[in-house]
Amino acid sequence: MKHLLLIIRYTWAAPASAIGLLLLAGALCLGATCRVVDGVAEVAGGRVSRIFPFLPRICHFEAITFGHVVVGLDHGLLTLLRPHEHAHVRQYERWGILFIPLYLCSSALQLLSGRNPYLHNRFEKEAFAKAATVSGIFHADRTTSETSESAPETPVPGDSTATRRG
Repeated sequence: MKHLLLIIRYTWAAPASAIGLLLLAGALCLGATCRVVDGVAEVAGGRVSRIFPFLPRICHFEAITFGHVVVGLDHGLLTLLRPHEHAHVRQYERWGILFIPLYLCSSALQLLSGRNPYLHNRFEKEAFAKAATVSGIFHADRTTSETSESAPETPVPGDSTATRRG
């Protein structure tokens, strides 16, 4: 039964994982390396961070998750962000390909409400909360109150990526 549930979770998230695998292939072409941690492919390093400045600001990230694939700037950073990113993996397992439009809709609703579309996104808040309970730490620029409803309306100073983790 356990194996059947595992197959179902991977299959349900497979369309999003396919997008992640395309990003993984591109990252490998840029010299990144891939590790599999708890059933999740994590790719980082190489020249991935060199293309970062050329991305539109809204696309800046430290790490981003698509299904069972996490792409990050470097493996050390991925180690720190693993609880957060793996919370997103669980969200993909729950919502499947619907996660992408649901995530975008949550961000759009927050933006229309005058809130930060990243920090107030319900899926990000859930991932921050899960990461806090798993690791007992928060992002270095945040406190527990900042991950709650009273999160700042603008990115945290000194956080050049607006803390987009994916």
